[in-house]
Amino acid sequence: MGTLGRVVFSLGKAARSTGQALDRLGSRLQGGYVFKDEDWVRADVYQAGSEFLSKHQTILGIFNKKPVIEESAFVAPGASVVGEVQIGENSSIWYGCVLRGDVHQIKVGAESNIQDNTVVNVPKTNVSSSIEPTIIGNRVTIGHNSVLHACTVEDESFVGMGSTILDGAVVEKGAMVAAGSVVAEKTRVPSGQIWAGSPAKFLRDLTAEERSSLTVNASIYTDLAEVHAFENRKTAGDIEADKALRRKWEIQSDDYDSHLGIVRSKKPDIAFPNNMISKGAH
Repeated sequence: MGTLGRVVFSLGKAARSTGQALDRLGSRLQGGYVFKDEDWVRADVYQAGSEFLSKHQTILGIFNKKPVIEESAFVAPGASVVGEVQIGENSSIWYGCVLRGDVHQIKVGAESNIQDNTVVNVPKTNVSSSIEPTIIGNRVTIGHNSVLHACTVEDESFVGMGSTILDGAVVEKGAMVAAGSVVAEKTRVPSGQIWAGSPAKFLRDLTAEERSSLTVNASIYTDLAEVHAFENRKTAGDIEADKALRRKWEIQSDDYDSHLGIVRSKKPDIAFPNNMISKGAH
């Protein structure tokens, strides 16, 4: 980073720090009212036109219930993990997910992945009056935009993207739910089978290749989570240094340098853990 770049970077950092400080001061002056609720807003504390602020927190305790997350797990920025939620080793909760354990428990085992925009919830009451937690086992894959509600998804199973698993349903170990399916209440998807449709019905038995892919896909997302966690830990200075290095590589010509006898640093290949690229994530 050149002199001008360092000056611009410093000015930007100062401006952002000042803005954050002013925002905190403004919140304190407003009295700390975080959520606007017509049931408790009173004339003596509410002034017309005032703004009620809610600051997003990725991990949030509620009703004296706090998430318990293993250090090796990855919870992406923009996800929400609330209340009585347990997340096991090397599991990953991706961007836009909501795991809300406010009235019951949610448990996610080890090396499982809950992909982007999935909602995992628990009921306070339901038609059957059977109130159950949501349990997700080890090495489970939950596809994008799925909904899991008071159900059990056992080890090494797969829930396709856009699926819904309802109260009391059980996806047994090594079973698969096809994308876009709705598994009705109290339904059991047996091990080694794929179910599809709305409501989901038996489609066929899994092939040997499909069975082996269940754990492979979970492994892919465990590796991918490591990469995203590393990138998200970078400081602003690290990011700027990366940009400068990429610009350097863009204008670098190995052919031209070879004629001059110059040896420069080479642009490295992206090194994902366990040869993740060759596995082909889905």
